[in-house]
Amino acid sequence: MLTIIGCGNLNRSDDAVGVVIAQNLQEFLLKHPASNVRIYDCGTAGIEVMFQAQGSQKLIIIDACSTNSSPGTIFEVPGEELENLPTPSYNLHNFRWDNALAAGRKIFKNDFPQEVIVYLIEAKNLNLGLELTPPIRKAATVVLEKLKKQIINW
Repeated sequence: MLTIIGCGNLNRSDDAVGVVIAQNLQEFLLKHPASNVRIYDCGTAGIEVMFQAQGSQKLIIIDACSTNSSPGTIFEVPGEELENLPTPSYNLHNFRWDNALAAGRKIFKNDFPQEVIVYLIEAKNLNLGLELTPPIRKAATVVLEKLKKQIINW
């Protein structure tokens, strides 16, 4: 099973890029059904990432990032480089997808994807807004096309 998860906030401009890509991939799957592929929009709920990834062979996460790189830069990073155990907290808002990777591997062991790839797209604008900026839209198209090919080949 291949699971693709888009993360982000639709109300914060470029932060929505992961969700936008996931929604586009869900539409793609309607036209090109693949019983061994699941696609989720997990928004900002890290705990959902952990549970939706369970049972998959491969997990792909898409999100925005802010690293002072050029807007629209695409980073493809192995998940193990980004895993981060959560600090003790009683607030699920502090449980992010990087926490989900580490916790999911620890909790679900062999029932958690061994192969994890994260696509991060450098944001230009993370303020309130409902539209992706032009460089992020362009990068989203590149990632979307790459993921469509992976779905077809899976």
